[in-house]
Amino acid sequence: MTKNVRVRFAPSPTGPLHIGGVRTALFNYLFAKRHNGTFVLRIEDTDQNRYVEGAEQYIIDALNWCGFPFDEGPNINEKFGPYRQSERKHLYKQYADELIASGNAYYAFDTAEELDKHRKEHEANGKTFIYNWHNRLKLNNSLSLSAEEVQSKIAAGEDYVIRFKSPQDETLHLKDIIRGDIKIDTNILDDKVLFKSDGMPTYHLANIVDDHLMEISHVIRGEEWLPSLALHILLYRAFKWEAPEFAHLPLILKPTGKGKLSKRDGDKLGFPVFPLQWKSQEGDISRGYKEDGYFPEAVVNFLAFLGWNPGTEQELFSLEELVEAFNLNKVNKAGARFDPDKTKWFNHHYMQEQDNLKLAEAFKNNQEELTTIDINYIEMVVSLIKERATFINDFWGLSHFFFTSPSNYDEKAFKKAIKDDTAEILTKVKSIITHIDDFTVNALQTDIKGWITDNNIGFGKIMMPLRLALVGALQGPDVFEIMFLIGKNETVKRIDNLIEKI
Repeated sequence: MTKNVRVRFAPSPTGPLHIGGVRTALFNYLFAKRHNGTFVLRIEDTDQNRYVEGAEQYIIDALNWCGFPFDEGPNINEKFGPYRQSERKHLYKQYADELIASGNAYYAFDTAEELDKHRKEHEANGKTFIYNWHNRLKLNNSLSLSAEEVQSKIAAGEDYVIRFKSPQDETLHLKDIIRGDIKIDTNILDDKVLFKSDGMPTYHLANIVDDHLMEISHVIRGEEWLPSLALHILLYRAFKWEAPEFAHLPLILKPTGKGKLSKRDGDKLGFPVFPLQWKSQEGDISRGYKEDGYFPEAVVNFLAFLGWNPGTEQELFSLEELVEAFNLNKVNKAGARFDPDKTKWFNHHYMQEQDNLKLAEAFKNNQEELTTIDINYIEMVVSLIKERATFINDFWGLSHFFFTSPSNYDEKAFKKAIKDDTAEILTKVKSIITHIDDFTVNALQTDIKGWITDNNIGFGKIMMPLRLALVGALQGPDVFEIMFLIGKNETVKRIDNLIEKI
């Protein structure tokens, strides 16, 4: 690739960043890094009515937590700043005027009431009202009015918008990196508003002007913008600018595979759809992957596979490996089904790669019962149980018996493990344990297993009640590891407790 790669992620600060937006940001980042390019963040806040306080910082925090911060954007390497569209609004009017001067746009004075009347008339005749070539000369705009009338209306302060003049009787041949060749009949296009009566540009104008001025080489965005591609290409042509290359990513679908993934799906099925927790102005709290205990590496890994496939059997990728493998040509056209269970599978894998001490610190901070427990002991416990865990929140359920003696015994396990001679056998095992001076895993294993073998007793007959005594259930890691960690005195005490219970 010879051109200087510059891509941008351009969200609107209207609320928390949906996981689909994070996926778009990730694909932009991967493409930029793959080609030694620049990843730009631009905040598209022209719609001030929908602006939500805190949303911009949330976007930045989410990108940072995921591990792919922007190279250029608000307050960072502001080469083409400002990076908030609300701070660039002085730029857009001159470009709208330029389009009017070149005959590619026009003033439209139609009121909301007039347009509503036209819509209703069309509906009554079974038609859809489209403001374009077939009726624009009959409507209230600078194409149907004289120059004097137009100037008079502007001078009088009448509200107007600026509309793009879509071409008639033309077939556009568009290219999309993911979708391939696309043909569009310009007769079906409406004359979109580029500049609103409140003095703000619409998304279409601001987007094109900013991408041009920021020298964006590739526009990688969601499939929902595909219907706007024709207009955007026509705008580049009208300005006589070179258009960037476009790639429209597939939708992220509900777990059922039908329809776009929404916040409601997460609420209903019990998984987050936002990277970080979000508290709305009304006080409603939406779950986040971070707060739910997911590792950012797992989130990045599963997001990468929503619509992209490396073409190999490999599923586990570090961010660096994703950069190396990423190719837009391997992004699918079809929607990608979101699988909550698969996200947990990724998190379980990344759990195994985490540093035990860091996990122990997080565990201690999250669990009140561990406040006074030595961190080195907690670290040893974590090393034994993390292979069974998906989240740090799983740790207490998997390890509580390392910190507190069982107060009761699982009923089914008790019936299964306890036989008529169990108390007698446990008394002998306790005696062996008591006489082991070198209280290590190896010593425990050698002496107890040796005694079982010498006495020709089935292993289950000893190990099941022993585990029940230590854990309170027939679960947990290696019995000898448990005994070693809780120590000789606690081991003997727990065996006595079970004998007494029997």
